[in-house]
Amino acid sequence: MDMNAWRISPPWLALAQLRRPSLGGTAAAAKRLLPAPDNEKVDSFRARVGAAIFERVAGPQGRDRRRQIHLSAGERWFAEDRPVRRVNGDSSMFIGGIRALLLQSLHPLAMAAVADHSDYRGDPWGRLQRTSYFLAVTTFGRTDDARAAIARVRAVHEHVTGTAPDGRPYAASDPHLLTWVHIAEADSFLRAHTRFGTRPLDQAGRDGYVADMARIGAELGVPDPPRTEAELADRIASYRGELAATAQAREAARFLLLSPPLPAVARAPYGVLAAAAVSLLPGWARRPLRLPRLPVTETVLVRPAGHAMVRAIRWATSAPPPVPL
Repeated sequence: MDMNAWRISPPWLALAQLRRPSLGGTAAAAKRLLPAPDNEKVDSFRARVGAAIFERVAGPQGRDRRRQIHLSAGERWFAEDRPVRRVNGDSSMFIGGIRALLLQSLHPLAMAAVADHSDYRGDPWGRLQRTSYFLAVTTFGRTDDARAAIARVRAVHEHVTGTAPDGRPYAASDPHLLTWVHIAEADSFLRAHTRFGTRPLDQAGRDGYVADMARIGAELGVPDPPRTEAELADRIASYRGELAATAQAREAARFLLLSPPLPAVARAPYGVLAAAAVSLLPGWARRPLRLPRLPVTETVLVRPAGHAMVRAIRWATSAPPPVPL
């Protein structure tokens, strides 16, 4: 489920794959990082893994889109020092995306819309790639390109309507549902970055992130989105009475956690990311989805493994620093 909640996608959103962070450093530091001849196999492996992740997440248009997003001149919504760039560009988004999907599925009307209008089992990778582009262009791209992406999403919303299994009508353009999707996403991305990200934000930074995300949410049609971490928590609490795990939600959780469309070699790493995402869910969200709470296991095993996996993804997908000639 992406920003608009109606096109469910696998959760490893990997926005970091749409940018290449520069490590910088002095000439001496660069020399220390120069690959030695016996490290060529490691460097080759790193490049192959990074390219595979990028291609899977960004799709066949990924390289062209990356150039357009990062190299095209023009005004952006967010300056380079804004918190949204740090959070949405970090590999912890893999974990945050899974948590967001699980949390969003707890609203029966949002989940009904996904089940009725999204072929999330049949075309998960294509939807992931569209989601990745949307997040990348609204976070890092030119203002005109971001607004064009928003307009496309809002146009899709106008055609997503129906009736949930409990008989209630739903519409993707409903501001109340848009708000739920937005706050679940913002909360999940921020919590994942706080626990597993690089350089976690202080309180001012976390408030700044929520405010940055509010700008995107408002453009999508969210009325008065929260602009501080405290407001975000209050808004999520206000939805608690509406949330429930329907059969559709539990089916989506099973697909997401137990049978994602991945080759055998990728299932164990993905399992680590999924377990880390579940560890970030509060008990009131786990119980309806029948997800266990194992505090000791999560503290001793899941969180360290999650940190290691995020670091591994970051290592594979970050270009080496330029080598001075």
